[in-house]
Amino acid sequence: MTMVVQAHEVWKRFRSHDALRGLNLNVEEGSAYALIGANGAGKTTTLKLLMNILAPTRGEVSVMGVQTQRFSHTLLNQIGYVSENQVLPARLTLGQYLDYLRPFYPAWDRELETSTCARLHVPLDRRIGELSHGTRMKAALACALPFRPKLLILDEPFSGVDALVREEFMEGLLLQAGDLTLIVSSQELGEIETVATHVGFLDAGRMLFEESMNDLQARIREIRVVLERPALNAEGPAALPAERAAALPAGWPAAWLRAQVFGNVISFVDTRYSPAATEQLIHQLLAPVKQIDAQALPLRTVFTTLARAARDGAKP
Repeated sequence: MTMVVQAHEVWKRFRSHDALRGLNLNVEEGSAYALIGANGAGKTTTLKLLMNILAPTRGEVSVMGVQTQRFSHTLLNQIGYVSENQVLPARLTLGQYLDYLRPFYPAWDRELETSTCARLHVPLDRRIGELSHGTRMKAALACALPFRPKLLILDEPFSGVDALVREEFMEGLLLQAGDLTLIVSSQELGEIETVATHVGFLDAGRMLFEESMNDLQARIREIRVVLERPALNAEGPAALPAERAAALPAGWPAAWLRAQVFGNVISFVDTRYSPAATEQLIHQLLAPVKQIDAQALPLRTVFTTLARAARDGAKP
């Protein structure tokens, strides 16, 4: 297993604020790594550290085995970067900007450039400054793919763009699926879920967890329990809304989040799901049980559930 990106105990301080606090990050070669977290969690700071736009206050960050502060032009030729705040030369047309970029990249693929621009429907003859925000984002991607980077970093590429642009952006990205390592941070979790192989959850500058999408979806399930009779226990966890607090037994596991009660139906999210163990514990706490259903959750629901738990001090 080869790691393309590694960060070890990285801190980044801005005056009196620690944006990153002991960050650890590991991105496997060939993976599509989704870096998720609430606004202000440190995602953009992390990606800027990977690009050597920022330097860590302490700790080490390496890309392809090289510490970021020792980047060479040769290494930078293998890294693509697209950011929502990226500045492109407004006075140039996209065609002129592509002409400018080609000599810097020995591996530039003209056929890939042509096919990417066509698939993304970006106008080559219009000044970049005249393009809409969404079209500028597609133009930035069209500039980042033709030199076939080994690592592509995307920082909120879908911010402020409509559904059609997001779809075209993803189509352009998938042109090179499997040929590169991808790191993407985005609030549009439904878009990145289709490509992500790994997930890192950043909270307040720390990595709460990072794991494969398969493992994440296997361990986090929405559970729906149908009881033989309505739940009557008057003791419930504080996290349960007051109007539904007359339901859950003492000893409710901390890993069972977002509990809701509707008559004889109890639903919750199990963040440590194990088919046999979960079912056994449900029967112990909630018997008599009539039916148990477990469903996988979309990444957006996983994120909102875990973000709320992290905010409330739980450890998902």
